[in-house]
Amino acid sequence: MKLHHIPTLLLFCFVLSCSGNKSSFSVDYEKFTLDNGLEVIFHKDESDPVTAVALTFHVGSAREKEGKTGFAHLFEHLLFLESENLGKGGLDKMSSRIGGSGANGSTSRDRTNYFQTVPKDALEKMIWAEADKLGFFINTVTEAVVAKEKQVVKNEKRQGIDNAPYGHASYVIGKNLYPEEHPYNWQVIGSLEDLQNATLTDVKEFYNKWYVPNNATLVIAGDFDFAQAKEWVEKYFNEIPRGEEITPLPKQPVTVTDTKKLYYEDNFARLPELRMVWPTVENYHPDMYALDILTQLLVDGKKAPFTKVLVDGKQLTSNVFMFSQNSEIAGETTLLIRAYPGTDLDEVALAIDEAFAKFENEGFTESDLNRIKAGIETQFYNGLSSVLGKAFQLAQYNIFAGNPGYINEDIQQTLAVTKEDVMRVYEEYIKGENFIATSFVPKGQKDLILEGSVLADVVEEQIVQGNTNEEFELPEETEYERTASSFDRTVEPPYGETPEVKVPNVWEGQLDNGMQVFGIENNELPLVQFRIEMEGGLLLEDTDKTGVSNLMAQLMMRGTANKTPAELEEAINELGATINVNAGRQTVTISGNTLARNYQQTLGLVEEILLEPRWDAEEFELAKQSTLSQIAQQSANPNSIAANAYNKLLYGQDHILSFNSAGTTSSIESIALQDLKDYYDAYISPSVADFMIVGSIEKQEVMNSLVDLEHKWEAKAVAIPEFQSPEPLNKSTVYFYDVPNAKQSVIRFGYLAMPETDEDYYPATVMNYILGGGGFASRFTQELREGKGYTYGIRSGFSGSNIPGAFTISSGVRTNVTYESAALVKDILEEYPSTFTDKDLETTKSFLLKSNARRFETLGAKLNMLDDISDYGWSADYVKQREQIVRDITKDEIGELAKKYANPGKMIWLVVGDAKTQMNRLEALGFGEPILINERFKEGN
Repeated sequence: MKLHHIPTLLLFCFVLSCSGNKSSFSVDYEKFTLDNGLEVIFHKDESDPVTAVALTFHVGSAREKEGKTGFAHLFEHLLFLESENLGKGGLDKMSSRIGGSGANGSTSRDRTNYFQTVPKDALEKMIWAEADKLGFFINTVTEAVVAKEKQVVKNEKRQGIDNAPYGHASYVIGKNLYPEEHPYNWQVIGSLEDLQNATLTDVKEFYNKWYVPNNATLVIAGDFDFAQAKEWVEKYFNEIPRGEEITPLPKQPVTVTDTKKLYYEDNFARLPELRMVWPTVENYHPDMYALDILTQLLVDGKKAPFTKVLVDGKQLTSNVFMFSQNSEIAGETTLLIRAYPGTDLDEVALAIDEAFAKFENEGFTESDLNRIKAGIETQFYNGLSSVLGKAFQLAQYNIFAGNPGYINEDIQQTLAVTKEDVMRVYEEYIKGENFIATSFVPKGQKDLILEGSVLADVVEEQIVQGNTNEEFELPEETEYERTASSFDRTVEPPYGETPEVKVPNVWEGQLDNGMQVFGIENNELPLVQFRIEMEGGLLLEDTDKTGVSNLMAQLMMRGTANKTPAELEEAINELGATINVNAGRQTVTISGNTLARNYQQTLGLVEEILLEPRWDAEEFELAKQSTLSQIAQQSANPNSIAANAYNKLLYGQDHILSFNSAGTTSSIESIALQDLKDYYDAYISPSVADFMIVGSIEKQEVMNSLVDLEHKWEAKAVAIPEFQSPEPLNKSTVYFYDVPNAKQSVIRFGYLAMPETDEDYYPATVMNYILGGGGFASRFTQELREGKGYTYGIRSGFSGSNIPGAFTISSGVRTNVTYESAALVKDILEEYPSTFTDKDLETTKSFLLKSNARRFETLGAKLNMLDDISDYGWSADYVKQREQIVRDITKDEIGELAKKYANPGKMIWLVVGDAKTQMNRLEALGFGEPILINERFKEGN
């Protein structure tokens, strides 16, 4: 067969004039179509020796039928498991061998995609594998395979929806915004009842209709030879037969005839949440662009009317969110407010009316419009910083706009929005229009809901101990009829020429005030990212006033001596830049992301933020209130509970690092503004700071830009306390934190291990790859997810810095298999040293060596490299040194490292879940009677 060739086109080329400075950026692409209908797009990017491959099907939950929902999302999972020639483990196992980023996928209402970035020498393997998934997969799907994957999907739903605060809100909105027969009435993940009832015939019929070449787009982006890649695509894809013709879904916008108000008492919520959702327009509708800008004008920043009324004025919430979700056949715009604890949502609704009225009366300026457009430009570039980001964009526009080059027109549509357009869409879609309102409130606080709300119909899964519907048995081998092919597809293609790892050229400098400077010049995109990192953070706080550095970081972004909070925010936004100040466990960081042409102005604002804080008393009180709200919200979130309790168990009750860096309720209430000033005066110094920068800028320009900061920022002596290491564990203990009626148990098993500077740290990380760090290649994933269906995901890893960090095994498992999951983890740990094979060693080495080809692809990855160099004093070629460790390590060494650093008999075994049904069962682990820790670690302690 011949390729239907379309000449090379210009994909991205646009001019932004809203800021007065024109900027252009272009990427070439080539598109062709096979006779079977598969559309293929190539984009060349030689900046790194990697290639991204994305296969996207024009099918999502909208192509399902009521009563048979969740199939598209189920296939997102199934397609990774096995195909005829890849064999069991499919693409996941191959990914671990070839050094890929990890085969992944996602499902939306309208599309399902599968994607991965790999070293360039593995491109033919990826094309072979993707073709196998498309044309040689469905025969491998059996009743047992479907039964197992149903359990994995159920665990995903429990983790992201059933066991999470406000998890059911989207379900309630979908059921009430869209009519019963509308394809957006149900959620992407589908109904658990539908999935449980799905037959093998149902599943295969769905696949055979939608997962066909004429309903798919294949995008390859990166460093590769077009002519050779075309030959491979033709070889592996051409003989896959075309499917039946696909009829596009018609646009189906909806109308809400009467405002609906619904409520739900949420077991995991601590803040009352109000959502208002209006039906708007589908993707690429002309009004989409003005609606997007409208949402930002209403809620983003100090000048926004919702900030003025709800946040600063009435102080009902710390933040207001508004956004549009524009899908293929319909769209919606959502206003979301999580109010402070105990706030009546009727009061919030009145304030919303006031904010809308303020917008109508005061309007907005041309400058407001332009600053939002400047932000869109920077976001656009950031989205293209990786070859995978470019591949996603190409597929999106090809499928939903019918032309990958539509991005030219798309961007221009945004830039062409006028003030009149914004007011018109406000009048047409929002003002006075009916909407769906949901009040999600903490259990027992029904008095906070909107007046006139009715109880939402939410289906909660009942988890029963020993439920036979959750059991399955996978055979060692699956018998199926093989699909005919014109050549032997069982032979995996060879590697291409091994790419040389491109370690970025690092330059260094130092200022007279003691601050070290590290940089990497990279001119692929007109962007600059930089970071000032100071030692300190939580580590320098008093245990009775934790959260001081976090509050200080917040306040530093709320105005300077010469700029009000609103003026500072506007100055940043006009540059299309982002600036953030964050305080963590060991550092305070000021980071910036900006267009290269605006770097000097952005740095000037950073200098002002750093050296001239405003210390606004009113903003300080708002920051405290926001932090207290955050702490309250975390107090009912099982994952947050697990993180906080685990740190207490690791370090001991009174160790400074056992505390949450946000603080506790009692500590935040006790902190005064002077405490922030004292912390700033004592610890914010260039003597403990490094400046790191990457992007389209030369060393000399960077050093010249820092002269002002060098002279104005005077050094002071800052003593970083020596880390006090707790006594090592000599036995294992089981701890339980009770969250009644939890749908999942959150597990954290581990102990305080070693710093990253320890000579065993990286070898131990190598050891952990097959244990729990290698994604689908890991023992934990293969046993607990793939073998038993107990969890959606599980991983293990080391987290040291220049001080010891934890080795942690983390997961969320189905409640009624809490003990079974813990026991299986214990068994795997005990057996790992003696069962690590030569094949495991080969897989480990192959992945860790080959994956370095994509290690420094993005600006963020390069910035993190500089962070490692500055933090640990490593040379710029430390990656090469680590490669030698991987090459030299032996199977026996892996076994010894596992015995030493993954010993199940010397760990904390923490479970956060339903104590009534699960705690006592854990005594069978053999680590003694489980200890209930709710009182010991309750909020505020």
